[in-house]
Amino acid sequence: MKRYFQGLLFMILFSALFVLAACSPEEAEGPADGSAEDEASEESDELVIYSARNERFVEELIDKFTEDTGIQVSALHGVDPLQVEAEANNVQADIFISNDLGALGYLHGEGYLEGSEPEGIDAIPEQFRSGDNAYFAVSARARGFIYNKEMISEEDLPHSMEDLFDDEWADLPNGYAITRGGNGGMIGNVSALRHEWGDERASEWINAIQDNAAGIYEGHGDIRRAVGAGEHSFGLVNNYYYHQQLLEPSDNDVGFIYPDQEEDEMGAIANAAGIGNVSGGPNDQNAIVFIEWLLEPENQKQFVGESLELLINSDIEADYPEEVQEHIVDFEDLKIQDMTITDLGEHFEGTKELIEESGLDLELR
Repeated sequence: MKRYFQGLLFMILFSALFVLAACSPEEAEGPADGSAEDEASEESDELVIYSARNERFVEELIDKFTEDTGIQVSALHGVDPLQVEAEANNVQADIFISNDLGALGYLHGEGYLEGSEPEGIDAIPEQFRSGDNAYFAVSARARGFIYNKEMISEEDLPHSMEDLFDDEWADLPNGYAITRGGNGGMIGNVSALRHEWGDERASEWINAIQDNAAGIYEGHGDIRRAVGAGEHSFGLVNNYYYHQQLLEPSDNDVGFIYPDQEEDEMGAIANAAGIGNVSGGPNDQNAIVFIEWLLEPENQKQFVGESLELLINSDIEADYPEEVQEHIVDFEDLKIQDMTITDLGEHFEGTKELIEESGLDLELR
């Protein structure tokens, strides 16, 4: 019996020494500087990004982030912003990248994005970020008409959004092209018209373009290529698609009109691409690392990349190809519609419903 208790005491002492040895002083004290990147690396080395942006505009950005930080990114492309809402009780994403500030504004208003105080946020003008920095824009664009110079002259084109009510555009050679209603650019366009005209007139405009357009396409890239190839006289797109078409080795004899520039007109419809910090994301510290990384000037330029959009941060000089540079129009030289990012967010959900009721979201031709 004495030997039994001696053996038991030895086992207890050995176990206690093993536990003490396993707890190093460094682990007990925690990270020395408490920086977001250090905390993130202790929690995980992963980040989940949902993106509504074209995959080819996001891939190099993500690769550069991983190379710079060592954080591995799981990216899901082609995501509707309402997927973030649908997963609210089982949050999967850390960051949402959107081509439409209205979508980010909607998610924020519903409580699906959360604020922070990231280093470098002052580089983004206040009108292009939420008050709590839960989302912000990085690149901007304006709506307008890309046209084929060999098919139609600038004087014979529409010069305002209201002009598209007229049935005459259906009689042009090969007509004109628009995107499906679910496209982010079209949602932003209709949101702006709802803000300017009210729902009834905006709905009439949707019906007019649906009846008169010769082509309804999945995306703006399809439109620019079709217009360049002479399949349509003109198309309604974001201005950077015009910039992209100028770089094509052929079918690049195109021009662009910024509509509603007269004194009594509303101004060009502007929107922006940016990111939102998803509330309750599984890798919240890494989300802050990504946000602060993106706010560095060289990474803002990477966000724009080959999309050829315009940087929100005017202090950074973007690198545009020579063929495009001479056609870049500074936002300061344009008359832009007076519509806040808050207004865009408030109109987002109602706009989708208005478009869906018209059937535009369901029809491609």
